[in-house]
Amino acid sequence: MGGTLDILVMVGQLILALSILVGVHEGGHMLAAKFFGMKVEQFSIGFPPKIFGFKYGETEYSLGAIPLGGYVKITGMIDESLDTKTMAEEPKPWEFRSKPAWQRLIVMLGGIIVNVITGIIIFVFLTYSLGESYYSIDIVNEHGVVAGPLGKELGFETGDKIIAINGESFERFSEVRDPNHLLESNSYYTIIRNGQKIDIPVPSNFIENFSRENASSDFIEPISQFMVGPLSQGKGAEKGGLKPGDRIESIDGEKVDYYHEFKADIAKHAGQTVTLEVKRPVDKEMTEFTNEQLQVQVGKDTLIGFEAIMLLDPTIMQYSFLESIPKGTERAFSVVWVNVKAFGKMFQGELSPTKSLRGPLGIMKTFGVTWDWIRFWTLTGLISMVLAFMNLLPIPALDGGHVVFLMYEIISGRKPSDKFLENAQKVGMVLLLGLMVFVFFNDIVQEFF
Repeated sequence: MGGTLDILVMVGQLILALSILVGVHEGGHMLAAKFFGMKVEQFSIGFPPKIFGFKYGETEYSLGAIPLGGYVKITGMIDESLDTKTMAEEPKPWEFRSKPAWQRLIVMLGGIIVNVITGIIIFVFLTYSLGESYYSIDIVNEHGVVAGPLGKELGFETGDKIIAINGESFERFSEVRDPNHLLESNSYYTIIRNGQKIDIPVPSNFIENFSRENASSDFIEPISQFMVGPLSQGKGAEKGGLKPGDRIESIDGEKVDYYHEFKADIAKHAGQTVTLEVKRPVDKEMTEFTNEQLQVQVGKDTLIGFEAIMLLDPTIMQYSFLESIPKGTERAFSVVWVNVKAFGKMFQGELSPTKSLRGPLGIMKTFGVTWDWIRFWTLTGLISMVLAFMNLLPIPALDGGHVVFLMYEIISGRKPSDKFLENAQKVGMVLLLGLMVFVFFNDIVQEFF
């Protein structure tokens, strides 16, 4: 039952996010078309078969059963409907093809522009409402980092202190995983190990590893003391009497100071019952503690069922609404720059498309099995910016393909023939269908094989 519910939660978040973003994207096209007096026949969120719909004015609004896109049908436009009958007739004043090229260009850019605006608005409000919380590299470097399997593969060791990325000093620990750094040519980390400065080079395809599940925790994490956070229902921690706020001092008499030590020691007792020495706070300020001794069952997966809260002092930044505008805009466009760099590396053969491209299954898993509105809106903002970037690619059948033909018309003064545009649309649709099949198949392979 739990597994089914988890899947429903992930699917529900993905469908809601895509419905919002497809709605605003297609709405951008529709509003621009109506503004310039073009007739809009259909507006649909989702693809057929139609679940329901209604007609208001000249436009039919509908909801399709396949929630992986949507469309708006503008009279006189060669699109995925390939309505050759209408195109064979004489152009009417309200048709797309009858309007000046600059108006048609704005209509085609309408969806992309609205997706960008949506992404910016989401990140501005997230920045304003939440501010920023991060671990400074100075705090982390008091004890150094824990090297997970991925970190060791690159050359890190537990206790290393990172002082520069690509030769530049930095402030936030989160920057060590920033794709903008990892996608640069000849990237490297500079660390201090046993008093010696060492450069650790980053292979050009290293970022592919971050598509793995739990990749961040398998890379490097700050060495940190910890306390028990929220408990998982029915697991060993809850049954054994652990409570949020507890601090685990030892496992079967073996002292534990840091979280990575706890994980390593508890893994030795998979499927067994262990004795935990615990300090339990007796006041809200956590200045006084009692000592407890608990018997806790360790799962065969080496987990006992609690979320660890790191006891590092974060730097917390709050922004006014005006300060949030440039900060949120910068966060939104950083997604675009990452995609530009990644596509560049794929075309150069430095990144594998099979490891770098993810489809609905991969995105669905990113939403997680719990409904977290902060995570939901963060991912929705990210996807909105990615959709804007992908739609601007110069592929026929995408908005970017139409934009290329319209720019040619504006610059040369000659409009491509309807037959050429129709054939280009067919080629583009084949390319897009091929890409969709590849992405879906790749998702299945990555997930199950």
